[in-house]
Amino acid sequence: MQILDRYIAKSVGFSTLLVMGVLLTLFTFFAFMDEARQIGKGNYGTWQAFQYVLLTVPRLAYQLFPICALLGTTIGLGILASNSELVAIRAAGVSLTRIIGSVMKIGLLFVVLTIVIGEGVAPAAERYAQTLRSVAMSDKLTLRGKEGLWARDGNSFVNVRHILPGERLGQVYIFERDAMHRLVKLVRADSAVYRNGGWVLQKVLSSDISEQGVTSSRTEEAPWQTNLSPDLLNVVTVKPNTLSILGLYEYVQYLKDNGLDAAVYEQALWGKVVAPLVTAVMVFISIPFVFGPLRSVGVGHRILVGTLAGVGFHILNQMFTYMGLVFNFNPILSALAPAVLAFMAGYYMLRRLY
Repeated sequence: MQILDRYIAKSVGFSTLLVMGVLLTLFTFFAFMDEARQIGKGNYGTWQAFQYVLLTVPRLAYQLFPICALLGTTIGLGILASNSELVAIRAAGVSLTRIIGSVMKIGLLFVVLTIVIGEGVAPAAERYAQTLRSVAMSDKLTLRGKEGLWARDGNSFVNVRHILPGERLGQVYIFERDAMHRLVKLVRADSAVYRNGGWVLQKVLSSDISEQGVTSSRTEEAPWQTNLSPDLLNVVTVKPNTLSILGLYEYVQYLKDNGLDAAVYEQALWGKVVAPLVTAVMVFISIPFVFGPLRSVGVGHRILVGTLAGVGFHILNQMFTYMGLVFNFNPILSALAPAVLAFMAGYYMLRRLY
């Protein structure tokens, strides 16, 4: 039976890669056309825009993987059905359950690829892409990595660990130096908020450094005179879909610890946890399509039905996401519900084939 597993995996895998290649080409082209509007800002040129778009391809692949798995499995199995190969396999005594098992083995491989791309490749590439873009657009931004954003502000260097939505910053470090490039002041603030046209540091610890020693003081709030505007910092604002599961978990904990709204990021966290399961479900629901109503139709018809099913699932998923945010539903249930409903629909259609 290993020959059967490899044969089905080859057909489904090749179709899925083909669909992924076509969709990535289309989406990348449109992404570059959209990014072209930013060309000319600062030192951001065509080559930088091209690099940025290429670095976002892993994120696109991660987001498109469920629909590619659905279309690829539908097309791959459909080709076998059109060539009467599935009929021959059934006639040789192979049960439908055994064929489903072979299909789900390649589905398991898709799940592993989803995890690798979503947790390893995409976050690192996206982080580098955002750094490249922000540095090219403004010479004030110099580095963005695990230690947050570094920027030069006059004679000071600023390190912002967390850039939050709503014109808020978390964990701000300001290193001031004199004309001789000696460190003369260190300021640490738990957070900063943009209020009445200026930044205000909150829970501030300030240390003045001189030849006589270090003098420290604390204050609840202090104004911060800086050239770093919210518009400048918005180009590197943390986006939920660019973080890994671990990164999202740490970010959610940070927001909760500081009394900030973490609903959007918590929803994104559980969405990413469920994403590999969604890929497996997409493979599963394609099986009854091929063995049922799509057994004897053309490839174009299968692509149409698969696309409609994928779009329908996407709409259902978005609906539950927004409902979860608006009505404050449990984020785990909001993330799981679409996949569970899709699995139940696929199971119901599959039971009718026995």
